[in-house]
Formats: sequence, structure tokens, C-alpha cells
Amino acid sequence: MRPRIAFAHLGCEKNRIDTEHMLGLLATAGYRVDSDPQEADYVVVNTCSFIEAARQESVRTLVEFAEADKKVIITGCLAQHFRAELLEAIPEAVAVVGTGDYQHIVQVIEQVEQGERVLRVSDKPTYLANETVPRYRTTCAPVAYLRIAEGCDYRCSFCIIPHLRGDQRSRSIESILAEAHQLAEQGVQELILISQITTNYGLDLYGKPRLADLLYALGEVPIPWIRVHYSYPTGLTPEVLRAFRDVPNVLPYIDLPLQHSHPDILRAMNRPWQQDVTDRLLASIRDILPDAVIRTTFIVGFPGETSQHFAHLCQFVERHQFDHVGVFTFSPEEGTPAARLPNQVSEATKRRRQRALMQRQQPISLAKHQQYVGRVVDVLIEQENPQTGVKIGRSARFSPEVDGQVYVTGPAPLGAIVPVKITQADVYDLYGEVVTIS
Repeated sequence: MRPRIAFAHLGCEKNRIDTEHMLGLLATAGYRVDSDPQEADYVVVNTCSFIEAARQESVRTLVEFAEADKKVIITGCLAQHFRAELLEAIPEAVAVVGTGDYQHIVQVIEQVEQGERVLRVSDKPTYLANETVPRYRTTCAPVAYLRIAEGCDYRCSFCIIPHLRGDQRSRSIESILAEAHQLAEQGVQELILISQITTNYGLDLYGKPRLADLLYALGEVPIPWIRVHYSYPTGLTPEVLRAFRDVPNVLPYIDLPLQHSHPDILRAMNRPWQQDVTDRLLASIRDILPDAVIRTTFIVGFPGETSQHFAHLCQFVERHQFDHVGVFTFSPEEGTPAARLPNQVSEATKRRRQRALMQRQQPISLAKHQQYVGRVVDVLIEQENPQTGVKIGRSARFSPEVDGQVYVTGPAPLGAIVPVKITQADVYDLYGEVVTIS
């Protein structure tokens, strides 16, 4: 009998796709994949190492399984980051597998079964899975992520991702379309395109970004909603924005991680190119896509951020009236230039500024949501509360896990997109009733 293997997944949706491919490879090879780690012979912990808080969560998870006497296989970004140190620190770890080596998971387990402790971490990740690699999805049935590229060529001073994931490498349009059609055949209703910088898609492969061409091609795939994550200001050209507008199943949802507004901080972040385009870009988005939902993220407490810099950011948020805003405190990552910058900001100040910026955003989000009261919107139904019968889903303005939800009363099948009349709104969520068509 082959061993029984369970997974613990941590981190972002890029990591989730790695987990799904490992699950698919193991199942195809005949391994028994168990949802209960307590019943498994091995637990594969797919870790995150993006910031200190993520590392702490990964380490806590590893320690919990080690204390439960589980044989642990450590994969993902923490494995890429610390490599052999993990084998030394965690005796229960039987293997460490990097971000560019997860495709070898079957071979790794075979080696472990022969009594080896395995370190399989490439110095520079270059692997990129395509539509031919088995995949077992872990998202709810109607939603799937589709990775169009991996790695990043930018060198933001605070970010460790290029070290953990390597330089950008894009899949061909034909490969992406093939997988999109596979997902459509599985009944997927929402497809979310991801990479580190989605608007740079194709630059390494074709010599120029080709996100617009990809979106037009995906318009032929029978999936009602296609959402794009991780757009960057320099890549949201008028051509790309027109593709958002012209392709019926591409949602006018712009995920635009801006990180800050003040020129001094952007230069320190090694993002000086951003300050000259942001205001014009936001005006262009609203001109070409008047119904666009714009989500962004900011980092507060970056080294050298003064109260004047922070006030500039607060004014920027109020001026541009974003639909959704995420606010993170700066995390000094070892090996990044920002960790060595002078004038580090205290943790107390970081947290205070995070709260203050979110409080400024809340009335903006509430006003945006209240505009939908009385309107009928399409909602993708994903869950049902068994006690109350209330359905939980999302409208096109909400991306999974990072935005709000729509709470729905009335008959609606799981996995379907149904018309819902919005009756109430709060800062984060909408509430409504299914519109029955006689």
C-alpha cells in the first residue's frame, strides 16, 4: 500500500496552485491523499515566507505537526528561503522542496520511503507548470485560479519574491487557453488570472506584454466571469483597458497594488516609475471603464515615512475613492534593501497608521456599497448556512478572500450565478434577495 499523504496549505493563490499540482501528481501516481492530517503517514506543509507574520504562521504549523509526531515534508517559499536550515531545525522534517521543484514531489516521497532525508531546492527557480500537469483543485467548485506567469523581474526594495520565485517566465497564450477550456469543462464560473505582475504577461516570451491579446482570446472561453489580479500601473495601457471594456466575460475589476503615493517613499521602495503615471492612469481607468471596481493595497510605516508622507497617502486615498483598500504594515525582510534603510518606523506607529488609514477608507467603501441598494446584480453562489438557509456568494465587485461577500435569501443553487436585488449594505458586505423570474 502506498503511504497516505495530507496537505496543509499556507500563503497566496500562487502557492495554492502549487499545492493543487502536487495533489494531482500524487493522485495520478496512485498515492492516497487524505484530508485529515491525523490519519496521514506524511503531511506536506506548503509554506509562505513573504513577510515575517507569514513565516511565523508557517513555523507554528510545522511545529504543531512535529509535536504530533508527524513526518513532515516542507515545500513552498519557506523551503526556498531557508533550505537545509529547516532539516537541521526540525528533526521530523523528512524533506524540503523548493518553489521550483514541487513537480518532483512523487520522486521525493519515493526517496523518503527508502529512508533518505531529501533536500530538493534549486538555486534559481525556473519551473512553470502548464495544462498537461495534473491538478486537483482546492477552491470551491465554481472558482479557479489560472497562473499565466511565474516570477518577477521588478526589484522593489521591500520584496523578497524574486529571490523566492525567480524571474518572470510566461506561459504561451495557447497553453493558457487550453487550461481555461479544461476548467470550463469542469463547470468553473469564475476564472482568476494570476502572476506576480499580470500586466507584464508575455514580456519575456514575446518581447512585449500581451495581456490584451490574452484577454481577447479568453473571450472565446465559455466561462462567465474572468477576473485579473495583480495589475501594475505601467502595464495598464489604453490597449489593455480597452480589452477589459470590450471582452464581455472580463470583469471591470482592477486589482492595482500601489503601495504608496508620496514620491519620496516610492523612490525608497524602488518604484519611482509609479509616481508619474498613477493620477493619469486612474483618470484613464474611469474614462474607459466608468463602472470599474478598483482595489489597491498600501504599505504604511516604510522606513523614513514621516507624518507628512502619511498625510499625503491619506489625502490620496480620499481623493481617488477606491472601492477596496488593503493596508499592511512594513515588514523588514532580511536580504532586501529596505531592511537596511535608516529611520525605521516603530511597530506602534505602523499599527496606528494602519488603523487610521483603514478608518478613512471605511466610509468610502460604505458609500460605494450603498449605491447598490435597490439594484439587481449577478451573484455567484458559493456557500449555504445550514442553520439559516442563507446563501453566501459574491458579486462581480468582490474577489474571493480579499473583498466582501453577498448574503442572499431565497432559492439559489450552489455554483450558479443568479440575479439578486440588494436590500442592504455595510462597510464590507451586501445583502439581498434572489429575484425570481416567472
